[in-house]
Amino acid sequence: MLACMKQAQTSLHIQCHGRGMTNISALIQAWLKDTSIETGQITVFVQHTSCSLMIQENADPDVLIDMETFLAKLVLDGDPSFLHQDEGEDDMPAHIRTALTQTSITIPVMRGQMALGVWQGIYLYEHRFAAMRRHVLLHVIGE
Repeated sequence: MLACMKQAQTSLHIQCHGRGMTNISALIQAWLKDTSIETGQITVFVQHTSCSLMIQENADPDVLIDMETFLAKLVLDGDPSFLHQDEGEDDMPAHIRTALTQTSITIPVMRGQMALGVWQGIYLYEHRFAAMRRHVLLHVIGE
């Protein structure tokens, strides 16, 4: 017997308060539950070039601090060698940080939930200093 695949899509609007990580796992899971899809995969995609997505540890906040410390050393704000500086000293570094991380994540869905590990969370990683409103698209396919 063939099962009929279902699909659903939505857009989340996330208010970021400047550079840092926002755990969006619960928002995604709440929407996923409403789709009634039990088995499949979900894609999470951010529609911006100066923020990104990251699956990271959700237990010890020091991990998030250490990630930011590392990227701050790797990509310096205000680097005079960057040509693109129209939107401030954090703009080009934000683009580079996004290129080094990811704008899309695909996660298996099992028993109606994202199959994340026990210590994993999905984070929207804002790379700009200023508060930003970000758009995250969700697409799930399955049965």
